[in-house]
Amino acid sequence: MNSIYGEHLPEMNAIADEISRMLENGNYEHIRRRIKSEESMRNKCRLNHLPENERSALESIHDAIGFRIICHFIDEVYDYAEMIRNAFTVTAEKDYIRNCKPNGYRSYHMIVRYKGYYVEFQLRTIAMDTWASLEHEIKYKKELSNPELIGAELKRCADELASCDISMQVLRKKIQSERQETPKTL
Repeated sequence: MNSIYGEHLPEMNAIADEISRMLENGNYEHIRRRIKSEESMRNKCRLNHLPENERSALESIHDAIGFRIICHFIDEVYDYAEMIRNAFTVTAEKDYIRNCKPNGYRSYHMIVRYKGYYVEFQLRTIAMDTWASLEHEIKYKKELSNPELIGAELKRCADELASCDISMQVLRKKIQSERQETPKTL
């Protein structure tokens, strides 16, 4: 079976390397990158009723190359979103922080076009990433006996973590404000 990415995989990896270098001096918690696996891309094509081919993988679906930037604070997510806007041609944005999904998922998503390829950025705080990782681990491909109860508990946890994110942001601003007000002595 031929690669769903045709002959593009080496160039996609080179682009991911280049973007990684552009991001390497950031003040974020950590960054993850990936090229969507063949199996995952084929599954996404099937899910979207698209032919399993290079055109679908690279033109119809926009997350073959992906970056997840994990930030310390909510305002940093928006700072990095602005930096991405200034560095790339953004084709789509979704703010799931201000408008979380019904299940509690929070993240800031951006699709950019770079050197002929679509690249997805997901920007999250540590708390948002923790929730998304654990939610995936708990629910992914599992038959649940009481999905409504599990879903409600996951939403409650997401809301609690969002509240913690806001509290940490407020504390950070308070500390920064106090540092600016405190006179320096010799």
